Amino acid sequence: MSEGIYNVLFLCTGNSARSIIAEVVLNELGAGRFKAYSAGSHPRGAVHPITLEVLQAQGYDTSSLRSKSWDEFARPDAPVMDFVFTVCDQAAGEVCPVWPGQPITAHWGFADPVKVEGSHEQRLKSFSHAQNQIVNRIRLFLSLPIGKLDRLALKREVDQIGKTRDGGEI
Repeated sequence: MSEGIYNVLFLCTGNSARSIIAEVVLNELGAGRFKAYSAGSHPRGAVHPITLEVLQAQGYDTSSLRSKSWDEFARPDAPVMDFVFTVCDQAAGEVCPVWPGQPITAHWGFADPVKVEGSHEQRLKSFSHAQNQIVNRIRLFLSLPIGKLDRLALKREVDQIGKTRDGGEI
């Protein structure tokens, strides 16, 4: 792949937590090299309030976030994606739209913090844990010499990132 600004789409079912977090984090940490987007196969229609709470506590701008359908990114006028990553097991198993440009795809599964029940503190801890895992994988992704790898090598690398554990080890 050639150097430049790479478009990355993070997919989940509801587009209210994990994919939103990944979009925000990559846009911040990869600014100037990457433009991240997120979408869901069955978007909830709103970003989960605890997602916003966790991101805002870390200093991320959440003012323009919204839950959106992946159909927006399959239209002819949509940005052409270089990478498409599923971040939940359910979305990984769904039949995705055909993405123009043949992006490199990978599955980076994370446990769904929205499904955690309990006190606000327990739920907040779950969202924070998901955010930390996402940050670790995005940092690994940002360290790849994308412009120097061929498609097959790049595909192997992004697949490996999806297999990392919490601390960033494989």
